[in-house]
Amino acid sequence: MKLTRRSFLKASAAGFGAAVLSYGLTGCSSSDKGSNVAVSFTHGVASGDPLQHAVVIWTRVSPDVAGVASLDVRWEVALDKDFRNLVHDGMAEVSADSDYCLKVDLLNLEPGTRYFYRFASNERLSPVGITRTLPQGDVDQIKLAVMSCSNYPAGYFHVYGEVAKLDDLDVVLHLGDYIYEYGAGGYASEDAQALGRSLPSDNNSELLTLNDYRKRYALYRSDTQLQAAHQAVPFITVWDDHEVTNDTWREGAENHNDGEGNFDDRKLAALKAYFEWMPIRGQDSSQPIYRKFEFGNLLSLYMLDTRVLARDKQLDYADFDLTSQAGQGAFMAALTDSNRTLLGGQQLNWLTDHMAQSQAIWQVLGQQVLMTKMWMPAEILLTLGGVASTLAAGGDASSVLAKANQLFAELAQIKGRVLAGDPSVTAAERARVETTMPYNLDAWDGYAYEREALLGAARAMNKNLVVLAGDTHNGWAGNLVTAANNPVAPGAHAGVEFATSSVSSPGMENYLNLDNPQTVAQTEQVIGLLIDHLHYTNLSDRGFLTLSFSRDWVDAKWQYVSTIKAKSYQLLEDRSKTLRVMAGANRLDA
Repeated sequence: MKLTRRSFLKASAAGFGAAVLSYGLTGCSSSDKGSNVAVSFTHGVASGDPLQHAVVIWTRVSPDVAGVASLDVRWEVALDKDFRNLVHDGMAEVSADSDYCLKVDLLNLEPGTRYFYRFASNERLSPVGITRTLPQGDVDQIKLAVMSCSNYPAGYFHVYGEVAKLDDLDVVLHLGDYIYEYGAGGYASEDAQALGRSLPSDNNSELLTLNDYRKRYALYRSDTQLQAAHQAVPFITVWDDHEVTNDTWREGAENHNDGEGNFDDRKLAALKAYFEWMPIRGQDSSQPIYRKFEFGNLLSLYMLDTRVLARDKQLDYADFDLTSQAGQGAFMAALTDSNRTLLGGQQLNWLTDHMAQSQAIWQVLGQQVLMTKMWMPAEILLTLGGVASTLAAGGDASSVLAKANQLFAELAQIKGRVLAGDPSVTAAERARVETTMPYNLDAWDGYAYEREALLGAARAMNKNLVVLAGDTHNGWAGNLVTAANNPVAPGAHAGVEFATSSVSSPGMENYLNLDNPQTVAQTEQVIGLLIDHLHYTNLSDRGFLTLSFSRDWVDAKWQYVSTIKAKSYQLLEDRSKTLRVMAGANRLDA
C-alpha cells in the first residue's frame, strides 16, 4: 500500500519511539524481570528535546545473550552528581520491540536547571549524564553548538569529542546525516580499514531493513567521542537524507534502486530506528518532527523537516537542454514553479504563524540544506558536471579538474574587474560571469518559490532571522536576500545563514582535489568572489559551529580539527572564524 502523508503521520503517532512519562519520585522497587541476564550499557546515555519543564533521557540496555524477551530498567535524576537530591525515579520494561532502547520524558522540572541522570538494570549502572532544561522569562545569553554529517568509516569523531569538552553550552543542534546508509566500500570509506573503522561483517551492506538501521546506529553509538558529547549536553536533532538514503525526497531517493524493495517500507524502517535511538520525543500527528523550542524571550528555535515530509523530487540538469533557449526557459520555469515544495504548505504555514506570534529577539531555523543563493557562472558548473560524469564512469577526471580550476581563476579575475568598474570589460566577458546557475539543486536553490515565500514573510514581520544548515560538509556564511521580483519584499536583506562543516564526511576539497593549503585558500577566495551573497567559506576542514546569542548580537564561530585520519589531533586556531551579526541588521557586512 502506498505510504501517503496521512498514513505516515498516523504511523509516527502510533509509536515511533514513544517515551515513557516520568512525573517525579515514585519510590518504586526493583523488579526481577530478566534479572538472570548479564547486561551492559554499551551505547552510553543521552538526553534531548529540552523544554522549560521537561527533557528526554535515553539509554540502551545490551543483554549479553540473544533472545532476551524483556528487561527492567530503572532511572534516577538528581540535582547533584552524587544523586543525594533525587527529583525523579522510575522503572520501565524494554524489549526487542524497541531494540532495548528506553526513552523517558521527565516532566515537572524547573526551568534553566542542570540535572544529572543515570540508569540501572540487573545491578549494572550506566554512565552518568548531564542535561538541562531551557530557560524561561528574561534571558541575556544562550550558546548553541551546531554539527552534522558524521560518517563512521570516513574518520574519527574528534569533532564530537571537542564539543563534549565545552562546559558553557545550553544545547547541541544536530542537523542530520547522523548515520550513513552505505555498505562497505561505499562513500568516503577508503581509509576505514587502516583506521580500524570498517563496517562490521553483520552490517556491511547498504541499509534496507529495520535490523540494518538499528545495527548501524549501534555501531555509531559505540564511538566513545560521540557518547561523550551526548553524555555532556542535551541534543536537539533532525534528520537529513542519509538517515534514510542519499537524496531522499517524499516518494523516493537517488540511492533507492530497483531490487531494493518498496521505498516506503525502507523509509518507515529508517525512521523507526531513528526514533528508537535518538533522544527525541515521539511526535504526534499534527507535528511529525518539525517543532519549536523557546529560550525565554531571547530566541525561538524552529527545527524543520526539508526531507521526508513534503519534498518534491530534485530537479536534474540532465533533464533540460541548456544549450537551447527553449530548454533554458523550461528549466527556469521548473525552478520557480509555485507548486514545487520543500517544506510543504502545512509546515510553512506553521513556521510563519509561530514566527509572527513570537516575541523573542531572534528567530532561528535549524534545518538541513543551504538557503543562501549559491549561483555560480554556468561555464564552471557545466565543467564540473563533466567531472562528475567522468568519475561516475570510473574515469580519470584530473584533466577536467585542471580545466575547472583554471576557469575558477579566469572568471574570478573577470568578476574582480566588473566589481571594480573596469571599463575595459567586454560584453562577452560580463556575460561569462553574469550567466549563472544554481550550484546545488538539492538545496533551497532548487525550490526557489518556497524560499521567496519564507524570506518575504520574515522580512515583512521585521524579524531577526538566522538560518542554520549542514549537509554540504563545508563551512559557509551568507546573506539571505530576496529576489528582485519578490512580491512582499523585493531585493531585501531578510536574514543570515550559518552552515556548519561536517564531523567526518569529506567536503569540496575532495571533489575539487584541493591538495595543499595555498590551493584551498585561493579557491575559497575565488568562490567567495563569484557567488554574490556568500560572505565566508571553508572548503577543507572538518569541524563544528557555535552560536552565542545576546540581546544585541549573535556571534557565529567555526572551529576545525587538524585531522580525522589519526587519533592524535588538535584544534586549528588559525582556521577558526568568528562573524558577528547585530540585531536589526539581518546581514553580514562586507
